Amino acid sequence: MTTSPAAIPSTYYAHPLDDDKLKEECGVFGVIGLKDASNFVALGLHALQHRGQEAGGIVCHDPDEGFNSARRFGYVRDNFTKESVMKTLPGPIAIGHVRYSTAGSKGAVIRDVQPFFGEFSMGGAAIAHNGNITNAVALRKELVEHGSIFQSSSDSECIIHLMARSLQRNIPERMEDALRRVEGAFSVVAMTRTKLMGVRDPHGVRPLVLGRLGEGWVLSSESCALDIIGAELIREIEPGEMVVISADGSVDSSFPFRPQPSKFCIFEHVYFSRPDSIYGGRSVYETRRQIGVELARENPVDADLVCPVPDSGTPAAIGFSQESGIPYAMGIIRNQYMGRTFIEPTESIRNMGVRLKLNVNRALIKGKRVILVDDSVVRGTTTRKIKNMFLDAGAAEVHFRIASPPTAWPCFYGVDTPEREKLLAATMTEDEMCDHLKVDSLKFISLDGLYRAVGQAEGRNKECPQYCDACFSGEYPVTPSDKIEQGFQMAAAE
Repeated sequence: MTTSPAAIPSTYYAHPLDDDKLKEECGVFGVIGLKDASNFVALGLHALQHRGQEAGGIVCHDPDEGFNSARRFGYVRDNFTKESVMKTLPGPIAIGHVRYSTAGSKGAVIRDVQPFFGEFSMGGAAIAHNGNITNAVALRKELVEHGSIFQSSSDSECIIHLMARSLQRNIPERMEDALRRVEGAFSVVAMTRTKLMGVRDPHGVRPLVLGRLGEGWVLSSESCALDIIGAELIREIEPGEMVVISADGSVDSSFPFRPQPSKFCIFEHVYFSRPDSIYGGRSVYETRRQIGVELARENPVDADLVCPVPDSGTPAAIGFSQESGIPYAMGIIRNQYMGRTFIEPTESIRNMGVRLKLNVNRALIKGKRVILVDDSVVRGTTTRKIKNMFLDAGAAEVHFRIASPPTAWPCFYGVDTPEREKLLAATMTEDEMCDHLKVDSLKFISLDGLYRAVGQAEGRNKECPQYCDACFSGEYPVTPSDKIEQGFQMAAAE
């Protein structure tokens, strides 16, 4: 197997806005039954780039050349469009993974980049994982004590070691056996020499969809990545389902885990997923537009313009404008060429912060009462900077309307979240946040309003919520075992 250089480029810098957003940590994509499958995987990963921008990897298998892999830091477009790379990845089956940056990522090493590969007695297998294993510390300790040697710091590597220790007859059964030991959230795409596999955890926290392209099959974190290769969306993989697709095109489905209530991550609807993806037969864009409608009904305000904080606030701002009758306007212009690999050579440029990416449309907003619609408030640092930019440009009033409830709890299911004490809503009420940010008003959509927007007409079922909304409610569908051992205090039951 071939690999790329081991160190992350020194020119990699986090974007000025990144510390004030929740960050999805990865996306997965797999193809079987198509010539040069890795080329399709590269295109799919490009469409999933929003789910992971630090690094990407592809593992493939060719009957003549065996398993091969390539792992790189940076964008898919900068690495997996090169003929010199792609010609080393032949064969009719391949899987890929994109990874988001996390705290301390500048010290990351290439061995942390997925997919992970293992050689078993019955052949090799590779695995790519979206989500987070909440009992990974305990599993890792147990595995190391029994002789396992880990090559990375990723919790996902536990799955490979559990597979290696399993006594089951074949690799799909070993993966099934391993995942029964795992707690938390997982959408997994895996491969052997002749099979492509996809699995979702029993709660279905993270997304995974099945597509068809000609005689081939595709697994993807989101449906938008099927569109880029011209594949047809067949259906979503069900919570707790495992599909095994063979080289002859047959698809076997099973449900190997104990049934649990579905708890799909509601923040996928709010922010993580691309607006052109589809869940439950409904586009994410339409859901976000409806969030804006509910937000306008719950929190009206007299103003002259409704402006999105691009790009994630745009659909909700459109819905807010349509419901309120207040004109929609592009009050902020985004620099489309400001990437995450921007080289920041001086302290003065770093201090420009948010202005490197966003600029106020001065001629439009001068003297106007402006409603700014954003997807969330995490630390509040970007909110304050944007407010100051609007006041400096002459806005008469600045009102914020947020397309999610207050984010008061960290996520332990595959989202890079600040510690709870760094979340603004964990220590302040809505009014206190408004005073802290020094805006004319600040209002969030209610949890019931968010549920109505995603299609639950009666709102949130308090006895058994239809989604995972732990970042808003503190109600975790899977106990974060490792974090509790480290002293994390969960929300008290009402």
